[in-house]
Amino acid sequence: MFDAPEINYLAILPLIIVFGGGLIGCLLEGFLARGQRVRVQLWLTVATLVAALVVLVWLARDNQGITAAGTVTVDGPTLMIQGLVLSLSVIGVLVMSERLGGTTPDAFTQAGVSVPGSHEEAEAVRLGGTTTEIYPLTLLSVGGMMLFPAANDLLLMFIALEILSLPLYVLSGLARRRRLLSQEASLKYFLLGAFSSAFFLFGAVLLYGYAGSMRLDAIADAIGTETGMDGLLVPGILLLASGLLFKVGAVPFHSWTPDVYQGAPTPVTGFMAACTKVAAFGAMLRLFYVGLEAARLDWQPIVAAIAAVTMVVGAVLSIVQTDVKRILAYSSIAHAGFVLTGLVAMQEVGASSTMFYLAAYGFMTIPAFALVALVRSAGSEATHINQWSGLGRRSPWMAAAFSFLLLAFAGIPLTSGFTGKFAVFAAAVANDYAWLAVIGVLASAVTAYIYFKLIVTLYFGDTRSDTAVVAPSALTTFAVVTGVLVTLGLGIAPAPVLELAANAAQFLR
Repeated sequence: MFDAPEINYLAILPLIIVFGGGLIGCLLEGFLARGQRVRVQLWLTVATLVAALVVLVWLARDNQGITAAGTVTVDGPTLMIQGLVLSLSVIGVLVMSERLGGTTPDAFTQAGVSVPGSHEEAEAVRLGGTTTEIYPLTLLSVGGMMLFPAANDLLLMFIALEILSLPLYVLSGLARRRRLLSQEASLKYFLLGAFSSAFFLFGAVLLYGYAGSMRLDAIADAIGTETGMDGLLVPGILLLASGLLFKVGAVPFHSWTPDVYQGAPTPVTGFMAACTKVAAFGAMLRLFYVGLEAARLDWQPIVAAIAAVTMVVGAVLSIVQTDVKRILAYSSIAHAGFVLTGLVAMQEVGASSTMFYLAAYGFMTIPAFALVALVRSAGSEATHINQWSGLGRRSPWMAAAFSFLLLAFAGIPLTSGFTGKFAVFAAAVANDYAWLAVIGVLASAVTAYIYFKLIVTLYFGDTRSDTAVVAPSALTTFAVVTGVLVTLGLGIAPAPVLELAANAAQFLR
């Protein structure tokens, strides 16, 4: 007779809340009138994410363990990554709401920017080119992101990968003002994502053939023993890594990043850039530190080489870009290399520095894209560098916030970017990867060029009359201020979060 697996529902209650909120949001799309959906969906999404975060802090952390027939692990890294995903998702959703109600045609007129003449076109500006289905899609994607780093089984990890990815493919194609570019971005993301998922699944099958199980603990136990299938281990690891490296935008799996970042609605880009990286690196930590730790001599040099190439490619290609979103895209690629530097360090210091860097990067990224979305020309987003010329004199608050975030991306002291880079580079040096830290420092110096160039353009370029910064809604202002304050706080007083990350770097096996 079949025995139902024991499930610790308190441990997975945050997941249940998020998935439940997503399903309720899908139902509301069918039953509520269009005018009611905007506010209801927004506050349902925010309430769901906040409730999940509260439950995570109050209940889930006291119910750590391996549950659901050994397929789900709730431990320190899981809770840290899930907490980051939920916190960043709240900020991301608030920024998305700008595109649904915070920007009106009058706001463009007051800012000195012309808007289209017809009612339909003006309505498209007011709605920001997206509709309310973004909210349940976002919740479902967040649920997948929370399940991804908790999966102790390769099949469940693959399911989580698909749950987080499929809504993002749709969200990337919802921009109306750049419809063709957005749809192209969505199609590219979907096709390349399908290939990466196939690589991941093929790798999982090879490791199943090697170990006779898809459980990470079983794979770890099989490594080093004579299984008769030793030739499947390294190819399986490489294929699994390919699927995960695609999600973080690491070289050579980075080609989708600039096109998708540029074509997707800008608030969606910010959410995707921050939260997807956090979830994917969380899954990589569990895979490499739990399932494949005993085989690290096989994969560690390869991942280190990928980290080095990723930092160099992201840094060098960013300095030749002329579009702000593409600059941030290649910056994202470089930052993926920085995070990989901490990951390959292994031991607890590698995990803690990686998680701290993910927190720092996430709270820099979403506010940066939120500010990009506010710069407009003729009713559309103005993302070319020349269109930003002189904005610092016309909108000093926006220029100051964006400049500060750029300095954080560059790793200037007193910002979270500096503390994060110091943490991952120190971990690399302590574990015989000093050469990787040197490449990271040089790559940071290269990326600093384009950041300072953009700051100079903001403050010292010739003012353009056709570009203005739209007054943000209160929710977007709150999201930007929160991100800037966290970025400053993690630069000035990082000790509490560093300690939290260090205490959370204990994997259950």
